Amino acid sequence: MSSALLAFAALDPRLATECRAMRLVRHERPVRIGIHDFERTGAQRLWFDVDLCVRLAHAPAARDHIGETLDYDFIREVIAELAERQHFELQETLCDAIVARLAAQPGVQAVRVATRKPDVYPDCESVGVERVHLNPW
Repeated sequence: MSSALLAFAALDPRLATECRAMRLVRHERPVRIGIHDFERTGAQRLWFDVDLCVRLAHAPAARDHIGETLDYDFIREVIAELAERQHFELQETLCDAIVARLAAQPGVQAVRVATRKPDVYPDCESVGVERVHLNPW
C-alpha cells in the first residue's frame, strides 16, 4: 500500500510533516446510483476509498484514547448518510458531496475520495471517479 502522506506531500510538503493520515480502503455500501432505468430499480454496490490528512494538533494521540484523534466511524457515517439520502445520477456528485462533508470537519487539512462501481462491466474490475481537496492553511 502506498503512503497517503507522501502522495499528499507532492501537493504541499506540510501535509506529510504536520498531519496524520487516516485511510478507509474499499468500504462497501449499497447505493442508489446511475442514469439508466435499470439502475433506478435498486441499489448497486459501491466501493469507497478515503484518505484524510488530519492536523496533528487535532489528532495528537498523546494518550491512548479515541478522544485524541478523529474516529473512523465519522468517515463511515458521512458515507452512509449521503448514500442513503437520495438517488445519485453520477458518481461525481456523490464523490463531491462526500469530499465537501469530510473537508468541513475541524482539523481535516486534505481529503481524497474515490468511488468505484464493481458490477458495471464484465471485462473490468470497476469504474469510478476520484477527487482531491486541500483546505487552506
